Amino acid sequence: MATDYGYDSGLGFPEAVRRHRVPAGLRAPFEGRTWREFGYVLLSLPISIVMFTYAVTMVSLGAGLLVTFLGIPVFAAGLAGCRGLGALERARARGLLGLEVGDPEPLRMRKSGFMAWMGAVLKSGTSWRTLLYSVLHLPWATFSFVVAVNFWVYGWALLTYPLWFWVFPAYVGQDGLQLYGDQTHHIYLDNPFEIGVTALVGLLFTLATPWIVRALTMVDRVMVHGLLGPTRLSARVVELESDRGVVVDTAAADLRRIERDLHDGAQARLVALAMDLGLAKEKLTEDPAAAARMVDEAHGEVKTALQELRDLARGIHPAVLTDRGLDAALSAVASRCTVPVQVEVDLPSRPAPAIEGIAYFTVSELLQNISKHSRATLAAVDVWRVENRLMLQVVDNGVGGADVSSGSGLAGLAERLDAVDGILVVDSPAGGPTRVTAELPWRGERV
Repeated sequence: MATDYGYDSGLGFPEAVRRHRVPAGLRAPFEGRTWREFGYVLLSLPISIVMFTYAVTMVSLGAGLLVTFLGIPVFAAGLAGCRGLGALERARARGLLGLEVGDPEPLRMRKSGFMAWMGAVLKSGTSWRTLLYSVLHLPWATFSFVVAVNFWVYGWALLTYPLWFWVFPAYVGQDGLQLYGDQTHHIYLDNPFEIGVTALVGLLFTLATPWIVRALTMVDRVMVHGLLGPTRLSARVVELESDRGVVVDTAAADLRRIERDLHDGAQARLVALAMDLGLAKEKLTEDPAAAARMVDEAHGEVKTALQELRDLARGIHPAVLTDRGLDAALSAVASRCTVPVQVEVDLPSRPAPAIEGIAYFTVSELLQNISKHSRATLAAVDVWRVENRLMLQVVDNGVGGADVSSGSGLAGLAERLDAVDGILVVDSPAGGPTRVTAELPWRGERV
């Protein structure tokens, strides 16, 4: 195995690129992955026997006791045990196959107590899927065990035959391994040519065994993922619950920001303005000139407060976005950027207001990042539609180095987009350029 140092095409940083001199087919019998998968197949048979026996026993016992009240608790206990065995199977698949399977949805009980628990277990789809897995896995585990063990044993036995063929004439009383025999004819693998061909066949078996075992474990992966993992619906529910939390946190943060901006900005100015006008009113009769100056200063404060209120209102939802759409709104944002920005919006129609607002604030925040951190001299914004997705792309020729995983504002932006099934992709190698692509679901404007 040789280690060659190259350069990653995206980032330009040196990285170690491992190039194996031995082909993958020759390495496979000695790789750790192969032995882990073979160990998984070997363990599957005894474990599946235990699971099958437990499942069939509990279901049969529960069915037999259904004429009494005891049948339902026995059914529930059997299903609960299957859920526990399913958790062990997920852990085994995670450790030996490297299969990351999320935990299924937990039991949902509206009340506490044994009856509520029993009803939740019986109504849970996870319970019945683990029961189905316990029953179906035994025949497959038996088949995969027999195939894998036979290929493995025969392959290594035939491959090493030149090392132990002497056992037959020395201890068994025959010339070699018997290939065929009846009352009149016997064929033994005893001459050098036959021994060499036997070793060659064993080599083929040995090289093919890892790939056969890998194909067998692919079926196990499908069964574990499909029957013991979360369903698409439950995974979607968890994702939506997480997204709802992000939306709530984002809305709360926006409310705090608006409150802070009002308190520190326009509200403070208006309080100072009221005080200045009160002083000017007192001096109006005594010193008209000073009162006029104070009124003039108050007039300037009013203009500043109005500008701050406009900026704050624009931060909440700009009027130009509502009246004229993304093209005009993004052009207005680009005009306030510290670097020249080229804006191109190619949309057949306007998206829904919620999607339009998210697109506007995404581009606005990205342009603010360009103004503050990029040291760019040129930027471009492109907006277009591809089927049922709204695409945004912001490019600048700055210093690069932007990273979503660093916990910067890009991470928060990615969370906001994820809350509406959006995606944020950042390509920002050191030295630039930076290309940020955002993808949002397209929903048309309601008429």
